[in-house]
Amino acid sequence: MKPGQNQTFFAPAADLVFLRLLHLADSALPIGTLAHSFGLESLVSAEMLKASDLPGFLRGYLEEAGMVEGVACREAFQVAETRQRKFSAVRWVEINDRLSALKPARESRAASGALGRNFLQAALALVDFPVLQEARDASLKALGLTHHATAFGLVSATIGFDEAQAVLAYLHQMTATLVSACQRLLPIGQNEATRVLWNLKMAIVETSELSANYTLDTVNCFTPLLDWGAMEHPALPTRLFIS
Repeated sequence: MKPGQNQTFFAPAADLVFLRLLHLADSALPIGTLAHSFGLESLVSAEMLKASDLPGFLRGYLEEAGMVEGVACREAFQVAETRQRKFSAVRWVEINDRLSALKPARESRAASGALGRNFLQAALALVDFPVLQEARDASLKALGLTHHATAFGLVSATIGFDEAQAVLAYLHQMTATLVSACQRLLPIGQNEATRVLWNLKMAIVETSELSANYTLDTVNCFTPLLDWGAMEHPALPTRLFIS
């Protein structure tokens, strides 16, 4: 092309979709993810979680809590309006209520709900899809929570992301957030944190794939230590995180 010559460039649709998925799964998205530890701060304070424990701990987290989040993300993805089906506000509220029931710690429920509300609001500021407004209004009317996993799933389907890639992106963002929290709580440098997250990618893939075999009615989650940590968090004498 000669200097000064105008050129019209059309980005390949798949590339544009991929970049938008990266954008929404970025921890820098201003929804407040970096303000939450989901009980990890309590575990570190009680000396129940050390730097050397982190790789195994996060694998277990993915197998239990991550599986539930992946299933919720998928179910919300599947409730979005498409050519084959119309968005069901009733089902949307049911999914969020069911996920709330699987989070026994009030602090974890509140944190997930705050992030989900903020994420949906951020998406509404970027894209103009009536279904997202309808989902937000349905949750407000039902006095229920909009969880981060469900909001991510719904937005992903509405924009046109692939379901499997959306779940992978959500789980990776969730794990990266926990690693970031541990960097501020434990003696873990940037290189070690990067290594930990890199080595967890296969576990993220496995969790994502297995989540396709469950529903929120059949998935199980047993994380009593994390639930205790979340419940204990408000009583800590000093805190870096909200949850």
